[in-house]
Amino acid sequence: MAWPRVRLVVTADDFGYCPRRDKGIVEAFLAGTVTSVSLLVNGTAAESAAELARRHSIPTGLHANLTEGRPVGPARHHASSLLSPEGFFLGKMGFREALTAGDVALPQVREELEAQLSRFRELLGRSPTHVDGHQHVHVLPGVCQVFAEALQSFRVRFTRLPVERGVGSCAWLEAPARAFACTVELDARAAMGPFSRHGLRWTDAFVGLSTCGRHMSVHRVLASLARALEDIPADRALTAELMAHPGYPSVPPDGGCGEGPDAFSCSWERLHELHVLTAPTLRARLAQNGVQLCAIDDLDSKRPGEGVPCEATLEPFLEPSPP
Repeated sequence: MAWPRVRLVVTADDFGYCPRRDKGIVEAFLAGTVTSVSLLVNGTAAESAAELARRHSIPTGLHANLTEGRPVGPARHHASSLLSPEGFFLGKMGFREALTAGDVALPQVREELEAQLSRFRELLGRSPTHVDGHQHVHVLPGVCQVFAEALQSFRVRFTRLPVERGVGSCAWLEAPARAFACTVELDARAAMGPFSRHGLRWTDAFVGLSTCGRHMSVHRVLASLARALEDIPADRALTAELMAHPGYPSVPPDGGCGEGPDAFSCSWERLHELHVLTAPTLRARLAQNGVQLCAIDDLDSKRPGEGVPCEATLEPFLEPSPP
């Protein structure tokens, strides 16, 4: 099919997690495929990552973290609903369970988000180009509201809306990963209201849930973009984001956010993503389809015929992914 005109942001998450991950992310940026990074300000390598971002002029946003490692805000110094008795965040599923049970104090979420935004400014000397959520916490019920409020108060305009068309039908995903992706999608759709009311913007399409780790390939990246763009008229001009997690695998005990690197970061799958992103094939195939790579702050410079990135552009074409 003939694709519409697409400007694609390729965002590498988890910048600042460890020097080995950061080395790979910078390589992918210098290769020209990664166009934006999201920084974990509580990562053990956050300061050196900030220096790399300055040295190479890498467009950098905040990867807001409420699930892994230690906080940077007031919760460091006293008991908090966000933390375990040992002083660590509750984990990807633990935080979600506590939130569902009503055990998370949303004012404490707001405090931590604002502390991370302030820490980002200390590290980079400016506001983030965008803010998204580590393990997609920013779209969770309740959290999305205080997240939007915090971003508005810090004058951050761009976020991520992790709605990937057709992800529930991706048979190569293991059942737990597919179920998690569908849940993220439902949460993201519900977050669109609070995000819009607080003036946040995002790309028209998103991919990356179906192409994470071992599942990333040139074919699957292109196929996921094609699904997102299906039925979109060829004369439309749209924006999209590809979420990625490249890097050289972490080697314990180095890395993490205060409690060492997790299995995800130590996996060979990080290197696999790096190889896919730095090989020339992906960039060439994207160019053949008329896809222009860009940074998220470039989206402020609209071309003739382009709309403002927001929830409305693709909504008539998006249906919830089947479980």
